[in-house]
Amino acid sequence: MSREHRAINRVMASLNEKSRRRFAGVLAIQWGRGGVQRVKEITGLSRNTISRGRSEVAHAEPMLGHGRVRGMGGGRLRGEKSILASRALCVKN
Repeated sequence: MSREHRAINRVMASLNEKSRRRFAGVLAIQWGRGGVQRVKEITGLSRNTISRGRSEVAHAEPMLGHGRVRGMGGGRLRGEKSILASRALCVKN
């Protein structure tokens, strides 16, 4: 593995989900033809993820503020909340 590959993977490891995708997209754009495949081989990210990052960079979608990676309500409910939610549904029915 070359020094360049190690450096790219070190940077990728320090980024959050969205930034990682966008960084991969920027690299693929910079490398031109074959860039997606090269980024895929170096980082292990899927072609879809890299292509989505390219699209996000091209359309300059703004990042969410306040350190959030996902929008409010994104992801699974925490254990306690999902148990309470399921109990509330049982009581309604």
